[in-house]
Amino acid sequence: MTKKEKGQSHSIRPVSKRPPQWCKYEPEEVEALVVKLARDGNTSSRIGTILRDQHGIPLTKAITGKSVTDILKEANMAPSVPEDLNILLRKASGLHTHLERNKTDLANKRALQLTEAKIYKLSNYYKRKGVLPSNWRYRP
Repeated sequence: MTKKEKGQSHSIRPVSKRPPQWCKYEPEEVEALVVKLARDGNTSSRIGTILRDQHGIPLTKAITGKSVTDILKEANMAPSVPEDLNILLRKASGLHTHLERNKTDLANKRALQLTEAKIYKLSNYYKRKGVLPSNWRYRP
């Protein structure tokens, strides 16, 4: 008997880049759904989850040839800061407010340092790729 692996480290996407035969959505319908969900205030990762769970669309890229973020960029609805960086920024601001109230919380101080290091690394990556402007700076 083999040990069950925990987490998502062994889960992979399907090899085929074609849309599955059981998915009956047209590319235009999927793009309209993505734009509609974005207007409702959902993030791109949340849109992907909703499409998967409620509409049975496994991957938008297989059907439309574009990712959810690309579809949002075409519709001029993409956020100015990428979603993963935005989540880290919100986390850091929460840690800052906690640290102001609890100055002796050293575990929180360490968590803030780690989060800010991730922000710096990710922002350098996005500057290199041209997603963020080169003069963008993180200010705590």
